[in-house]
Amino acid sequence: MSKMENPAADNPPTVPRPASRGFMVLSLLAVILVGLNLRAGITSASPLFLDLQEFLGYGPFVTALLPSIPTLVFAVAGMATAWLARRLGLSGTILLALGVLAAGLAFRALPTTWALLAGTVAAMCGIALCNVAMPSFIRENFADKTSMMTGLYTITMSVGATAASALSVPLALAAGSPTMGLATWSFLSVAAVLAFLPFMVMARSDRAATTSPSGVSPLSLIRTRRGMVITGLFTVQALMAYAMMSWLPSILISRSMSPADAGILLGALQAMTIPATMLSLWLVNKHGKLRGAFIMCSVMVAAGLAGLVWLPLSLAWLCAVAMGIGFSVFPLVLLVISHSGDTSEETTAMSTLAQSVGYLVATSGPFGMGLLYALSGDWTLPLLLLILVAGIQLWLGVVASGYRRGTPQRVQ
Repeated sequence: MSKMENPAADNPPTVPRPASRGFMVLSLLAVILVGLNLRAGITSASPLFLDLQEFLGYGPFVTALLPSIPTLVFAVAGMATAWLARRLGLSGTILLALGVLAAGLAFRALPTTWALLAGTVAAMCGIALCNVAMPSFIRENFADKTSMMTGLYTITMSVGATAASALSVPLALAAGSPTMGLATWSFLSVAAVLAFLPFMVMARSDRAATTSPSGVSPLSLIRTRRGMVITGLFTVQALMAYAMMSWLPSILISRSMSPADAGILLGALQAMTIPATMLSLWLVNKHGKLRGAFIMCSVMVAAGLAGLVWLPLSLAWLCAVAMGIGFSVFPLVLLVISHSGDTSEETTAMSTLAQSVGYLVATSGPFGMGLLYALSGDWTLPLLLLILVAGIQLWLGVVASGYRRGTPQRVQ
């Protein structure tokens, strides 16, 4: 093992000037509105998958591909975030992302398969940029409140996901088609764009740019133990979360639950992540139990998956509660990323690495589940494989919980 090395040694961090009260309020509003948008475009589609297939008439390949698009696009588009942030700044990158997200969601109103796929790809590109940029945005604007703001950010993501899951079917019925129902969620993104415009003006006047022209390459972190562990941890949690966000309604519908009730149960799972996130971050902030929080989340998501295999349909709500608690691991992973370097440039690089590689591998979750079900006609094998992934998450979480803020150690 070599001595400690700093990939950002030539780019010492800048110290921002104290922000005004108005700037901080606007930053807080930006975090909330961005968070509300980052899962609504995904979970709004899950309860409508069967209706979309019937309405548009596409085949098994598109059926398996559609829920795989988010993670695949997150992997590819996320790689561009650090490059864009160096040219547009974090705020400019997020504003661009919200505009692309709004346009992509609106485009899905067209009643054709190609429009559904193209609009989904565009919308997921916008979400991917925000996914990578937000940990650095929070660190840059709330350096002394990173844990609290990470919790708020992930809670608003859960609120948006919950509302989208529960309201997706009623909105589609009111709009007259599943594609129009999907497109209604573009209004939420437009609201975020409008709210972010004055923030951009205030950001330029209140604060000097904090990103370095040269930045830090994510490739410089791939050979560090910390980089590998954090990337692996992000991968397994994303694989399980997106697999279940994509297929839980279909699993329940295949067991004779109505589409509306299946959407509501997915919404309940998302809603459960809100108090669970508060509990997880309370364990970390008040008691320093990051390792305990990782263990709790991994055990609960495994229990929820096992329940879907062996419990009767009448107890499916217990599975949703358990998995909701388990999926509160996401803010813990973001917290580890936020504390992964000495500068915002290192944090952005680690976020880019973890999310690009993580989402690329995590694509096998929703795609693999759909493919295995299409081949076997049963959900048991995919769910058992996810339980194995939960065990891997437990191990990686225990390892990652031992890290503290500082320079990653390079593997020789």
